[in-house]
Amino acid sequence: MAAAAPPTGKKRRFERSSSQEPPGSGGLDLISGLPDAILGEIISLLPTKYGARTQLVSRRWRPLWRSAPLNLDVYDLSGQERKRVALASKILAEHPGPARRFSLHCFRLRGRHAKLDGWLRSRALADLRELSFSYEVEREAQAQAYPLPPSALRFAPTLVVLYLSSCGFPDEMPPTLHFPRLKQLTLCSVATSEDAIHGVLSRCPALESLLLQGNFGVRRLRINSASLRSFGFYSKSWGFSSASWNGFAGAELQEVVIEDAPCLERLLPLCPNDGVAAIRVIAAPKLEIMGPLSDGISQLHLGTTIFQEMTAVSLTTSMRSVKVLVLDSDGPNLDAVVDFLSCFPWLERLYIASQPFKVIKNTRRYDPLNPIECIQFHLKKVVIRNYGGRRPDVDFAKFFVLNAKALREMELAGLNNCNQKWLANQHRRLQLEKKASQNAQFTFKTTHTSDFSMNKHTHDLSISDPFDRSL
Repeated sequence: MAAAAPPTGKKRRFERSSSQEPPGSGGLDLISGLPDAILGEIISLLPTKYGARTQLVSRRWRPLWRSAPLNLDVYDLSGQERKRVALASKILAEHPGPARRFSLHCFRLRGRHAKLDGWLRSRALADLRELSFSYEVEREAQAQAYPLPPSALRFAPTLVVLYLSSCGFPDEMPPTLHFPRLKQLTLCSVATSEDAIHGVLSRCPALESLLLQGNFGVRRLRINSASLRSFGFYSKSWGFSSASWNGFAGAELQEVVIEDAPCLERLLPLCPNDGVAAIRVIAAPKLEIMGPLSDGISQLHLGTTIFQEMTAVSLTTSMRSVKVLVLDSDGPNLDAVVDFLSCFPWLERLYIASQPFKVIKNTRRYDPLNPIECIQFHLKKVVIRNYGGRRPDVDFAKFFVLNAKALREMELAGLNNCNQKWLANQHRRLQLEKKASQNAQFTFKTTHTSDFSMNKHTHDLSISDPFDRSL
């Protein structure tokens, strides 16, 4: 038998190169060895385009995208609307489901009712866990909110996260409609009614976080929830010229009543100077984080304790559960702050945005014979925004320097450039050498953020203190 011909030079080079690992490959592909279920979860966490591209990685990865839970963000598919619609239709037609997330933001309806309904009824969205939906708003021409498609409610049994914006929520819902797994709910610029929103909340037995942003039709909101842990809200709707969707002119949130919330930990009026007029807390035994509060809230009832525009009218109830308090003060108002400190005897962290537009002459003097419990034993951190180093600012901050015996950290943040001469002068005027707590550390910072409003952590329950920017 004739011997086989030796490989040519080109073939030799190919065999050598194919037997070598590419630079930086690091040896074995350990990720591909994971079970399909785990790889599918990884793919479902990727943005839509990158998840689909995993089919090109290798033969091992090729079938995984279709078997992984679908994560579809329509807006990210393309910068061109027509192409976005075509790609979304193709993906929903080809993917067998189930779905992890479906995001459809700023959808231009323009007669596409059947297209939208077809998408929402697609088998690819079976067992959907997260739904994010909003219409594009034609601000000048559109006087009414387009209604939420009824087919969107078919996901209620499986939803864990729901975000709705710029749409109308139905006033009447089928009696069988429930959201048994829903944990996060956001309603933003939604036209609805008090009966509708109270009905939805009563059908969410697992709800943990609720965010309401500039909705229409709800003036008074009552919270009765055995599971709710975090509640953020503001009433004004920005970006709409008429604020009168569906005849709800001026029907914005004015009063929040926490009637029964045994698990509520965070109460966050996100824009207090342009928000609700009254907050009443009747029963929230685990409330730990509260604020920002300001004189824009004309009535604040904490049990039987009453504040009117940050002035204490009655101090008969103390809330020992509150550990974090945020205040938006019209000037360095020590008198108002001391009343709040008396109301929260176990307070550990205090954040204050002292608005510089008004100078307040503080008349309150601390009486050691009538001590404030949190000042004596618990207050560990104080952050003051808009600190300018003027006499009212110094007197305000010095109260905590000289009296807070458990203080560990105090941050004074303002717009000033903190040069060495200015810092030395502030150290002297604040009498830091006489600090009540020997463990206290003082820092001066330059910041361009003047307040603590519009906090973005309503839904992030993993953060122990949503106002601590060092976390």
